[in-house]
Amino acid sequence: MWKDYFRGVSEEYTFSSPASRDEIAKVESLFHVTLPRELKEILLETNGVRAIYDLGLIWPVDRIKNENKHYRDDHFQEYYMPFDNLVFFGESGIGDLFAFPVTGDGICKEDVFVWNHENDSRKWVAPSVSKYLEWSLKGMIKI
Repeated sequence: MWKDYFRGVSEEYTFSSPASRDEIAKVESLFHVTLPRELKEILLETNGVRAIYDLGLIWPVDRIKNENKHYRDDHFQEYYMPFDNLVFFGESGIGDLFAFPVTGDGICKEDVFVWNHENDSRKWVAPSVSKYLEWSLKGMIKI
């Protein structure tokens, strides 16, 4: 289903083997969050979505886990606001990262934000993963 959706938007996407429900559950447990439904569906069909130049529009589960652990490290706290209220899942190619905001009860909202690594701002860019992907390839997301 999702691969067909992506191909309807662009032929530039490449896919990976599906993630397992257990892999996704481990990420949710590690960060005490519930990931958005669309993201989980995509990961279960293709564990990561790449665009031209191997850009990680949606990272594989292991990279989601590793990048979020990395940015929650104490080292970053002296330079940036805390990242506990974000779950990063993709990249812009210029150092900025895409994320879901996390509510106080650990639910990731469907909205997609971009974190600017230069000024630590967090800006809304799309109402869902599907729109984020579509708008990314159409050049409609301005960082």
